[in-house]
Amino acid sequence: MSKSRRISNFFAYLALIVMSIIWLFPFVCIILQSFRSATGEYGGMVNYLVPKRFSLDNYVWLFGNSSKFVHWYANTLTIAIFVSIGQTIMVLMVSYALSRMRFKGRELLMRFWLILGMFPGFLTMICLYFLLKLFNLTQAGAVPGLILIGVASSGMGYYVCKGYFDTIPKSLDEAARIDGASRARVFFNMIIPLSKPIIIYTALVAFMAPWCDYVFASYVAFGNTDGYNVAVALYNWVNTADYQGYFTRFCAGGILVAIPVTILFMCLQRYYVEGVTGGAVKG
Repeated sequence: MSKSRRISNFFAYLALIVMSIIWLFPFVCIILQSFRSATGEYGGMVNYLVPKRFSLDNYVWLFGNSSKFVHWYANTLTIAIFVSIGQTIMVLMVSYALSRMRFKGRELLMRFWLILGMFPGFLTMICLYFLLKLFNLTQAGAVPGLILIGVASSGMGYYVCKGYFDTIPKSLDEAARIDGASRARVFFNMIIPLSKPIIIYTALVAFMAPWCDYVFASYVAFGNTDGYNVAVALYNWVNTADYQGYFTRFCAGGILVAIPVTILFMCLQRYYVEGVTGGAVKG
């Protein structure tokens, strides 16, 4: 390796290290504060970063009877799992139909969905809220309401999955059809086993959206704590007069929220990358 190449690599790695430190610093602060005991400190307000006394008090409090954190966590997990399953099934079916079948209005439908997806979802929030309210799917019934909304329009997110299906040779479908296989059998027995990366990618993306949702979840729950998810609940903790008193508990809750997503991405990272790159080949 030449001297100039080594110098350029040194500065590149140095820049990456500095960027990593800046990016990781807030997360390290949250982790440290989650293990800090606020006993004897006014409102939990301190002027130091590393706790003088490490404690699990904040985590114990989260799972105690005085906190609804377990209920909110269960709400979030329920919404995320059902939305992930529902969206994955819907996206796979729509993507397969648009990739393999040729029918009247197909191109128009794809263009219409593409244009419709450019409008922000905030435009429909009021309409969706009143629609859910008619079926008692707001406030205490916010969990099934959020699941319904999360799955309802998921077919419009077919772009990446359809691109991945386009990379699978159509000759496989044609050979199976000649042997008498139905469309459903081709889809479940041939296409699905070959599409593991895009299935995992779709499921992860679908899981992340409700797991991190705050805006629409707070709008649907509308002050009823039984319908809160974790994001809404934690925000309300730090949006009260006792902001500093709940801050360490907020940090502990944030760590518990981040753990499942971190584990999922670490275990499925390879398939996630394969799904993104494979679906970006064709459109």
